[in-house]
Amino acid sequence: MSDTVSIRAATPHDYDGVTDLLRASYPALVRDAYDAATFDAISPVLTVAQPALLRSGSYFVAEAAAGIVVGCGGWTRERPGTGEIRPGLGHVRHFAVHPDWTRRRIGQGMYARCLAQAKASGVETLECYSTLNGETFYAALGFRSMGRIEVEMANGVKFPGIRMLARI
Repeated sequence: MSDTVSIRAATPHDYDGVTDLLRASYPALVRDAYDAATFDAISPVLTVAQPALLRSGSYFVAEAAAGIVVGCGGWTRERPGTGEIRPGLGHVRHFAVHPDWTRRRIGQGMYARCLAQAKASGVETLECYSTLNGETFYAALGFRSMGRIEVEMANGVKFPGIRMLARI
């Protein structure tokens, strides 16, 4: 498999590719951080592409040479779950890398695109609701932990995570 990857803004046409990626990534890379009942309850929400993100212009996909989506992630001004917008604050959203493509700096490349776009739009701080096992990834990008949280998912299930912040 070639290591060539390109990063571009996602579009609604990426729905199937992003959903396929999320369905491969989260069970393989996130499941072990949660008890089975919690993961099974949140999986139907976590493993589907979010159309609003795909339309946002601030959500990205990493594509392998064959056009296969191997990474995704982005940012928005709207806080997940509430839609609240605060001046100078952006929110990192729904990052994932295919398990066969980890450790190739794909996540860092997508974050660099997010960071540049967020800075250009006046964002001074990025907030992230990390999965429990994603904390080290975000810490390596300059985020600091603000403590554990429970994120209420669209299906009403509370998802344990870590709230993280980075001044940019």
